[in-house]
Amino acid sequence: MIHNMPELLKPVPLRFWRPSKGDEPVRAWLNGLSRKDQRTIGRDLAKVQFGWPIRMPVCRALSGGLWEVRSSLGSRRDARVLFGFHEGALIALHAFFKKTQRTPARDLALARRRLKEMCS
Repeated sequence: MIHNMPELLKPVPLRFWRPSKGDEPVRAWLNGLSRKDQRTIGRDLAKVQFGWPIRMPVCRALSGGLWEVRSSLGSRRDARVLFGFHEGALIALHAFFKKTQRTPARDLALARRRLKEMCS
C-alpha cells in the first residue's frame, strides 16, 4: 500500500461565455488564430486550470473579479484572455491582442458586462 500519494490534479473547469443567442466569441477568436498561437494560448489556459491559483507571468488579477491569462506569441505579439469565475468554473469572457501597456477600458468594460450577465 502506498501512503502519502499526492492527489491527481483536478483542473478548474473552463467554459466560454455565450450570449443568450449566438456563438462563443472567445472560442471564435481562438479558432481564427494560427495553430501555433492556439497551442500557446491553450497551454497558458491549461496552466491556469491545473495550477489555480496561479500568478505572474501567466496570470494577473485585474479589478472587479476579472483576471487575465497572458500569452506571448511569436513576432512580439501578446494575447490576453480575460476571465472570471462562476459556479466553480473559469469563464473565458473576452480575448484580444494587447497593443498598449494598459488594458483598454473598452475591453475591461466588455468583460465586466459579460461576467455580470452570467452572475445575474
